[in-house]
Amino acid sequence: MQFKQIGSNVRANQSGFTLIELIVVIVILGILAATALPRFADMGDNARFAKMQAARGAVQSAMNIAHGEALVVGGTPATISMEGTDNVAMAFNYPTAAAIATAAGLGTDYTVTVAAGVATIADNSVAACRFTYTQATNATTPPAVTTPALGSC
Repeated sequence: MQFKQIGSNVRANQSGFTLIELIVVIVILGILAATALPRFADMGDNARFAKMQAARGAVQSAMNIAHGEALVVGGTPATISMEGTDNVAMAFNYPTAAAIATAAGLGTDYTVTVAAGVATIADNSVAACRFTYTQATNATTPPAVTTPALGSC
C-alpha cells in the first residue's frame, strides 16, 4: 500500500511581510509625519504667547490688588506697600507705569520700557511680543492693559 502525502503541492506558510506591505506602511507613516510636523514646529510661538498672557494677568492682578490696598488706606496715597514690595508709586489709586512691573513681580524674562505714562512689557527673546500698561490719568478711569498679539510672538 502506497501512502500519498497530502498537501505536498502547497507552499510552506508565509512568515513576515511582503515588500508591498512594508512600502504602504512607510508611505502612511510619511504622510502622518508630514501633517504633524508643522503643528509641533509652531509650539514656540504659542508658548511665548502664553507666557505673555501670564505676565499680563500678573499685571492686572497687581493693579487690582494695589487699587484695593489704596482704597483700604483711604485718600489717594502716593505710595503703598504690597507683599514683598515697599513703596509702590501710585497715581489716582493705581500703580504708575514705572511701578507696575515691580508690583506685578515680573522677573528678568521681560524688558520694561516706560515713556509718558505707558509701560511696554516685552519678551526678552522676541521684542515684538509685548503688551502695554497705560497708567490712570484721572480718578474715574482705570489703567488700560492691552492684549499681546499671537502673531507677534
